[in-house]
Amino acid sequence: MEAQIDNIDINHAEKARAAFWRLHHKQGLLALKTDFSLTLNTYRLFKQHCKFIDNLLASVWAEANIDESCCLIAVGGYGRGELYPYSDIDLLILLQDSMANNDAFNHSIELFIGQLWDIGLNVGHSVRTLSECVDEGRKDVTVQTNLLEARLLKGHRGFYQAFLDEMKASIDIPVFFNAKLKEQDNRHAKFNDTAYNLEPNIKESPGGLRDLHMLQWLTRCLSMQEGLKLGATSTWTFLQKHHIISNLEARQLRHHEKNLQQLRIRLHFLSGRREDRLLFDFQNELAASLGYVNTVRKRASEQLMQSYYRSAKFISLMNEILLKALQQLLIPIKPVIKPINARFEAHNGLLVAESAGLLQKQPPAILEAFLLLQQHTELEGMDASLLRNLLRVKNLVNRDFRENPQNRKRFIEILSQPNGVNHTLRAMNRYGILGSYIPAFGKIIGQMQHDLFHVYTVDEHILNVLANLRRFAKPDLKHEFPLCTRLFEEFDAPYLLYLAALFHDIAKGRGGDHSELGTIDAARFCRLHYLSKEETDLVAWLVEAHLKMSATAQKSDLSDPDVIEGFANFVQNERRLAALYLLTVADIRGTSPAVWNAWKARLLESLFNATKHALAHKKQQLQEIMDTRRTEAATKLSKFGLYDSSYSHVWKQFGTSYFLRHESDEIAWHSRLLTPHLHTTNSIVRARLGPSGDGIQVMIYTKDRTDLFARICNFFDRMGYNIAEARIYTTDHLYALNSFVILDQSGKSVSYSGLLKFIETELTQKLDSGSLLESPLQGRISRQVKHMPIQAQITISEESGNNNHKLEIVANDRPGLLATIAHKFLVHEIELHTAKINTLGNRAEDTFLISAKKGQKLDVEHIQELEKVLLSDI
Repeated sequence: MEAQIDNIDINHAEKARAAFWRLHHKQGLLALKTDFSLTLNTYRLFKQHCKFIDNLLASVWAEANIDESCCLIAVGGYGRGELYPYSDIDLLILLQDSMANNDAFNHSIELFIGQLWDIGLNVGHSVRTLSECVDEGRKDVTVQTNLLEARLLKGHRGFYQAFLDEMKASIDIPVFFNAKLKEQDNRHAKFNDTAYNLEPNIKESPGGLRDLHMLQWLTRCLSMQEGLKLGATSTWTFLQKHHIISNLEARQLRHHEKNLQQLRIRLHFLSGRREDRLLFDFQNELAASLGYVNTVRKRASEQLMQSYYRSAKFISLMNEILLKALQQLLIPIKPVIKPINARFEAHNGLLVAESAGLLQKQPPAILEAFLLLQQHTELEGMDASLLRNLLRVKNLVNRDFRENPQNRKRFIEILSQPNGVNHTLRAMNRYGILGSYIPAFGKIIGQMQHDLFHVYTVDEHILNVLANLRRFAKPDLKHEFPLCTRLFEEFDAPYLLYLAALFHDIAKGRGGDHSELGTIDAARFCRLHYLSKEETDLVAWLVEAHLKMSATAQKSDLSDPDVIEGFANFVQNERRLAALYLLTVADIRGTSPAVWNAWKARLLESLFNATKHALAHKKQQLQEIMDTRRTEAATKLSKFGLYDSSYSHVWKQFGTSYFLRHESDEIAWHSRLLTPHLHTTNSIVRARLGPSGDGIQVMIYTKDRTDLFARICNFFDRMGYNIAEARIYTTDHLYALNSFVILDQSGKSVSYSGLLKFIETELTQKLDSGSLLESPLQGRISRQVKHMPIQAQITISEESGNNNHKLEIVANDRPGLLATIAHKFLVHEIELHTAKINTLGNRAEDTFLISAKKGQKLDVEHIQELEKVLLSDI
């Protein structure tokens, strides 16, 4: 009983101490936050935070009564004295070999770590002997890096020094350098090798703090190799002192480092957690805390992000330059020099200027350097000195430079090379040359896009589009887009496509129609660069028309001959059609990894093929089109052993207009499935995978009723599927024959085992049960929509030649949106004929062909009422 009481007392005392320390830690963080808001001094915050945690750990360590021969060591960011408010506290408990299997010691360590968690500290810890540290470091470069930044907190100083000596001796610098380089490449790849994501990670993204840490780790290696003591001296001071960077570069590095540190500290305090992503949720509040205010041209959050992008761009550049400089110092190799021409030579695979002042004395050599990288594929890039000079002379790319005929011809020559166009233009942008040579491009660098589906800044999107075009030129990638690869091979002047890509979004953010404004810029640029009138007209037309094909494919009924004829008249010839198709595919794929899918691919390819056929043949009369579709469908049905006598009655029930509204493949599918069920009164639902991998196609055949579309929308909403297209048709005997294409909302790969059968069984039951119509889902909007909403837009226009109106809706996407619209159609007696549902990220762009009941024309009052109710409810 006494032992139990003692244990109760001990546990009570431990809990009381943990509660005291937890409160102490909470108050300490609050004090740090208050002090930082007054001083805005990052160095002071790091120093105070580390000191505060040092003292707290020392107290808990002392209470744990751990053997004095062991060491408590801070490692990682905490070890180097850069501890952010909610960052992990990385610890190494270094123990003597004799303690490794000591049960009492292990128990005391468990109590120590448990107490830290009870206090509320985010601790990352390891417990190792000295030999284990060396072994783990050799196996894992991340462990070795962490241990490089060690700082003794408590324990035996002599043992700690032995640890430092062993770690220093165990580092194989060439191996370490190459491993860190590979690690950085892999990290950058996770962010698509760009700093220009709209929600970047301040720590891990290219141009983030981790790129600076990389330089700090390698500088520490350099100091060890040279027998120099880095000590408390900052990395930038050390590099400056040893003439590896200039005084100006050291100041700039400190400035941009401080900018990112400020943002990360504020982000931690604002979110109340370890949050390193500049999410939309925090951008507005962060901008306000830094004093940014909205202007006519730019939101405060845009100004904040452009400041971030400037820092990230500079850090990326210095990371590239200094990695090359440090590599030469850490892994010196005998130079292999090969002459390139009178102005340049190659040193160990890197391009080097023949003289230090070449670019200053001969500015045209700036573009020549990029051209040489394309023409000499053995070159891996520019050396550090040439890169530095390039940064210093970018101001020489001015009006005189742009008006120089030699430079104009060389820029087009760069675009005309068979290799390296994408890589070269990206390098030109990275080094500030592209924005100087094309000033309009310079204005959109780092510009945000508030449309909920672009995930990159305007300049990064443009370069992604160009990269996608270049993929079409690679035979080893033809399996991705076979049609695009073939068309690109046949296109005689790819540089015209690249120019269209460069200018298609260049006028964003100016106000007005960016396609029209960009067309003016593109035409002027082409004329100044000696392109022919025919070439200039094509580039200008592509810029002006770059949204047309996407809009037609995703918003119009491609089975309608008038749609195809209208688009064929718009493009005029096959050359324009091929160029616009290539640009459109590259453009959509360049917006976001999540926007492109097989459904969009099929729509665009269908429009391309139908338009190509229309351009090559005289216009068919409606009766000819219907006869052609009947013939093609009959041929397909004969392969299943079905002939005219089997389905003629079905076709008669479908009615004449059915063959104008449906393609031959769909006609054959419907006929094959419905022929055995001519006399049934039950609903028939059939589902199949899209022939081109474009979602799931669902056919619904049932007695027509007014609430049918709303019921179907509710069903698919509750399944978690988006309706991409709905084709609503009523047969001559008043049955609904509706076709849907549905896509998985999650974007994840889906197992279709049993799914098609589930849709057929469950939807049939829903339609035949006679139950009350369910209310639409009221799902939560995404956080992006919450912090970056778009104003709903309703456009209702009259269709020529019939009683229909086209309803176009642009709105924030959310679960239940389409079902809500369907309910409004039901309540306001709107008859739906077709629906094209286009979801771009969190933005819905839906198009409906509608009329009043029984195909009657909507009157003005009905249209105004519908517009009002939709605006209020979506």
